Amino acid sequence: MPDPVSALPFAWGGPAGRGRIRIHPEDFVVIEETGLEAAGRGGYLLVRLEKRGLDTHDVAARIAKIAGVKPQSVNWAGRKDRHAVTVQIFSLPLRGREPDLSVLDGGRIRVLEQTRHDRPLRPGDLEGNHFRLRVRKFQGDACKLAELLQRIAAGGVPNYFGPQRFGRDGGNLERAAALFRGEAGRVGRQERGMWLSAARALLFNRVLAARVEGSSWNSVLPGEMLQLTRGGALTPVFDPAAARAEVAGGRAWPTGPLWGRSGPVPEPRGEAAALEREALAHDSFWKEGLERFGLKRDRRALGCAVEGLEWSLEKNELLLRFRLGAGSYATSVLRELVETG
Repeated sequence: MPDPVSALPFAWGGPAGRGRIRIHPEDFVVIEETGLEAAGRGGYLLVRLEKRGLDTHDVAARIAKIAGVKPQSVNWAGRKDRHAVTVQIFSLPLRGREPDLSVLDGGRIRVLEQTRHDRPLRPGDLEGNHFRLRVRKFQGDACKLAELLQRIAAGGVPNYFGPQRFGRDGGNLERAAALFRGEAGRVGRQERGMWLSAARALLFNRVLAARVEGSSWNSVLPGEMLQLTRGGALTPVFDPAAARAEVAGGRAWPTGPLWGRSGPVPEPRGEAAALEREALAHDSFWKEGLERFGLKRDRRALGCAVEGLEWSLEKNELLLRFRLGAGSYATSVLRELVETG
């Protein structure tokens, strides 16, 4: 299957050069931000740890084995990259005495803190992620790079789903297609969820690509549905001038579809709806498959702010620090700056 990400259009004119990322896990550091304050008591254990070169599911399975609980009872707020150093929180139900998870400490896992809480972690607990990235062997136009960084700091980037969502060589999409054709056989809930999410991401990226090509990914179209930056609430546009001021001020973004059956989430109208219909006119296979598997429609912001962006370029090494809100991808920031393939 063709790479679902590499051909997506750029918002700011294309990368300034080439470089290498993830040569070492320390080149890609992610620190989770949950805003969660542990109660200090209750029937669950929160474990904050640093993992290196491990998938979130791998770590959850190790925690479950030591604690004597089922792997599916170990929760997290957001899945993190394997080829990275990441700091994140897991939760697990307590069964009698509190397990000593310090035995996880080793070359690839380091337990930073564990404390009791009164409920498990939920995806909504994730508020954002802080990134520290190192791009090695940069070759390109340093002046253009500086210009791109300034534009991104001021205006954000398209909120594309990154390649992680689609799996190696787009494998999650191939499996989703097999699922929709009835050829996947028996599939676990977790795997099926990943494949369905990939199909949804494909359609969202198509709509966002059309908005980027039309220079409207960060502006308000008639009939738009906006998503507030803080709180995530959806709101229709009744006053175009006020909506444009909200988007220009970074307080809201236009949205695109997370496909599924029609539901309580408000739909766009007018020009915004027409653009989405045109962008997805040839995707009935994916749309019908997602509806058949019972997913409910939702909306996702078309852009994301790159907060606190700091950078330096020394001896052909580009160092980046920034924060993204929950659900946004650092790879969507990188692709606007440098080619890393």
